[in-house]
Amino acid sequence: MKIEQLTCSIGAELLDVSLRDAAYDEALFDLVYQALLKHRVLFLREQHISRSAHVAFAARLGKLEDHPMVPSHPDAPGLVQIYKDPDSPGDRYENAWHSDGSWREMPSLGCVLRCVECPPVGGDTIWANMVMAYEKLPPDVKAQIDELWASHSFQSSFAAAMPREKRLAMKAAYPDAEHPVVRSHPETREKILYVNSFTTHFVNFHNKKNVRCGQDYNQAGFDLLQYLIAQSSIPEYQVRWRWKPGSIAIWDNRSTQHYAVMDYPPCHRKMERAGIVGDKPF
Repeated sequence: MKIEQLTCSIGAELLDVSLRDAAYDEALFDLVYQALLKHRVLFLREQHISRSAHVAFAARLGKLEDHPMVPSHPDAPGLVQIYKDPDSPGDRYENAWHSDGSWREMPSLGCVLRCVECPPVGGDTIWANMVMAYEKLPPDVKAQIDELWASHSFQSSFAAAMPREKRLAMKAAYPDAEHPVVRSHPETREKILYVNSFTTHFVNFHNKKNVRCGQDYNQAGFDLLQYLIAQSSIPEYQVRWRWKPGSIAIWDNRSTQHYAVMDYPPCHRKMERAGIVGDKPF
């Protein structure tokens, strides 16, 4: 296996290796996993593997998780189908910068995403290094956010289009989660800036240190949160991947955010994703 670094900050392409082999070869899997911890997102081309091999590799990372909104493939439980149909213009919505499942008490550890079919041009995905995003913050901002916690919710994102009854039922099943604004990676111990488009507000910002009067906490906290969320948009922290059928991306969801670019004309875009259950951020 060869490893080709793609940017100075994040991402590497794995060459001369099959994930089918890595699923069953412990030594090879360990090499891939160490590369993942180092580069945060890994890419492979020409991985025309079966769904069972896809699931087998992802299961080496941990227990697979279901998604409450997107169905799994009937022949491969845990392999979520992210299918875009040109005949359904109302289904063109993609996303904003996010970390998968941060609205869960235990967000995803990572994901293995395989391209089945994609546009000839467009539909790239971008990842950002949120360890670097934290490291590059001004010292005074780091001091301000060090002990802050924030609430994460899907209520204003993909749940907003649901009928009210269904949205409330989803909220009861998946109540808003609170996570530290600066989390630690459970393996590398790196500090990570952990706010994204699912983050709605700080839960402990309103105190004598931050607030002059009652009305002040709302605007000051909002401005700080938007500044932090915007850090993922800095190009120096990013890598961009152009999909082809058989391409695979594996990412560490704890230390990255990603963005699926919706710049392609109406056409099929079929992706299959295995998400891995993570642990509670600390």
